Amino acid sequence: TGISGLPFSEIVEVGDLLFLSGQIGIDASGMLVRGGVAAETRQTLENIRDVLKRRGSSLDRIVKVTVMLADIGEWAAMNAEYVNAFGEHLPARSAFGTSGLALGARVEIECIALR
Repeated sequence: TGISGLPFSEIVEVGDLLFLSGQIGIDASGMLVRGGVAAETRQTLENIRDVLKRRGSSLDRIVKVTVMLADIGEWAAMNAEYVNAFGEHLPARSAFGTSGLALGARVEIECIALR
C-alpha cells in the first residue's frame, strides 16, 4: 500500500538503511507551498526531516540525495536552500532536470539515510 492510496511507500527500511521516496514541497494540507523553487526546497527538506525523525534518523544521517528539478535553470536557488539545510554535512548528490514533476512541483528530492 502507498501513501493516501498512491502506489509507493514513503520509506523502505533495509537493515540500518532508510530509502525515502521522492518528496515534494507540500504542506500539511497537501498543497504545494507558494514561493517557487526556494520555498518548495525548504518545505521538501522539512518533510524529509520529519520522515527521518519518525524513523529515528536525521538530515545529518543522509548519505545520498537525488534532486529532480522541473527546470535545471533553478539549480542555484535550490542549491542555496539545500546548503542552508545541510550545513557542513553534504551527502553525495545527483541533480537533474525533468520534463515535469507531480502536482506541478518545481523540485522533488529523494534520499538514502542511516538509521
